[in-house]
Amino acid sequence: MTRGATVALVAGAIGGATVLAAEAVAARARRYARPELGMAMRTTVGNPERPPLRVVLLGDTTALGVGVSDVAETVGGQLAQLLAEAGATIALSSVAVAGARSADLPTQVARSLLGDRPDLAVILIGANDATRLARPGEVAATLGAAVRRLRDAGVAVVVGTCPDLGAVRAVAPPLRHLMGWYGRRVARAQAVAALLAGARVVDLAAQVGPVFRADAGMLCYDGYHPSADGYRVIAYALFPDAAAALNVASSR
Repeated sequence: MTRGATVALVAGAIGGATVLAAEAVAARARRYARPELGMAMRTTVGNPERPPLRVVLLGDTTALGVGVSDVAETVGGQLAQLLAEAGATIALSSVAVAGARSADLPTQVARSLLGDRPDLAVILIGANDATRLARPGEVAATLGAAVRRLRDAGVAVVVGTCPDLGAVRAVAPPLRHLMGWYGRRVARAQAVAALLAGARVVDLAAQVGPVFRADAGMLCYDGYHPSADGYRVIAYALFPDAAAALNVASSR
């Protein structure tokens, strides 16, 4: 390699790093949606005369429903409605926390097992691990341990792996592309660990990522968290495995 080519390569690398750093600063400075529902999200959907099936959500802002202000618009609320339409009565609750990472799952699992045992736990986690460049193997190991603990307690588990971070609009390319690539690495590791631990796994990046990339309306005003429409798409992706885990007939 000539000296000129070497200088050009180094300059390009420095320039690329500068662009990524600037985009990261800009992304952090944006105004993002805040949690409105808190951890008291509880609702019962379906025939009140039937014994309810208890469904608890664990994870991060997606599980909590950041970006909407009505429980019925959250992924949990819309999933509960789909299960109710299939004939179940669902008692929905959440122990999810905005900004949570996989390392926070042990505390959430402990909280989910207080009181009446849930019939199904839905775990949506991974985005914050990916954006902070956590090691995929460590993320997967923590998730696997959480799934095993729930399964040992007799709880069915559905895991939605890291979503398609390349679909967010709050971050500009090339940082958005880098986030998408790293998110896929995290999701692959999560899928293996969750399956081995006994969970049903939904690859959210594969199943709903293309819709989010094509339609800006899948995201709320901040361009990062899902909108009510986005949560509905995610709920539809989770529904078949959730219905199977609860032995609820699914015709969708």
